[in-house]
Amino acid sequence: MRLASIDIGSNAIRFQIVTTHIDKADEVAFKKIEYMRFPLRLGKDVFKSGKILRPTEEKLVKLMKVFSTLLDLYEVKDYIACATSAMREAENGKEIVDRIYYKEGLKIDIIRGTTEAEMIALTLDPYIPMGNVVHIDVGGGSTELNIYRHKTKVASRSFRMGSVRRLSGEDLEAMFDQIKHWYQKESSPYIREGEEVIAIGTGGNINKLFNLSKQKKSDDKTTYLKELKKISSWLMEFTYEERVSKLRLNEDRADVIIPASNIYMTCMEIAGAENIIVPGVGLKDGILHYLVKHRDYHF
Repeated sequence: MRLASIDIGSNAIRFQIVTTHIDKADEVAFKKIEYMRFPLRLGKDVFKSGKILRPTEEKLVKLMKVFSTLLDLYEVKDYIACATSAMREAENGKEIVDRIYYKEGLKIDIIRGTTEAEMIALTLDPYIPMGNVVHIDVGGGSTELNIYRHKTKVASRSFRMGSVRRLSGEDLEAMFDQIKHWYQKESSPYIREGEEVIAIGTGGNINKLFNLSKQKKSDDKTTYLKELKKISSWLMEFTYEERVSKLRLNEDRADVIIPASNIYMTCMEIAGAENIIVPGVGLKDGILHYLVKHRDYHF
């Protein structure tokens, strides 16, 4: 059986088709057969003007037409398309979603930050260790934080801060103060002062930072706060153009990776986490797990 997920983010749009099978642990597993990432930055419009501008809207409609065609060609049984922060805040977001549905027959759900975090969390269980864990997911327009105690989620919150959303120095400081206040309040009943906290990072930027921090390929999915600080400082030595030409970063990654690294590192410092696990999963994967969990399929 083939399933698909569409993640309409603020910085890029991801499309994935998988086949399903039962693994050795008698669990549903996925094999990727199609994947596409398109750098359509909806947040660039929305976080400046409050709406998605016409040229961007036309590209989005064309892209959804391509996805709709691929769903048909691959004979996909079911899919979910989720739009996140930028579409949530766009004053014409619902209008565009309706237009795509009536024109292309593709249904898009504009989801809340909490729903986004819940979907991503469905992919994390194999990677969450016992003890104290803070999950940090940095998108283009929002940052989701989840606190776990012995693999049980005890708190969750979405913050309007992301790699595409530009905040002034004062606004950024105020947002980090808000995160610190929330984390201290929510973690205090479960985490004693001085206890170890492990971070888990999801999102395209932490995946790239992780790859840059690893000199050798290995199965180890952990890096360290001190290593992220080194990588971030190293990246700041290059201009945007040099990050594209010399470091071979995608154009839509080269400008947001530094503000994103600042969010990850500051959230880790707030939580007192020195290590971060980077499993390489995201919303596109969480959508698939959500499909299997909430739809009545027979494998």
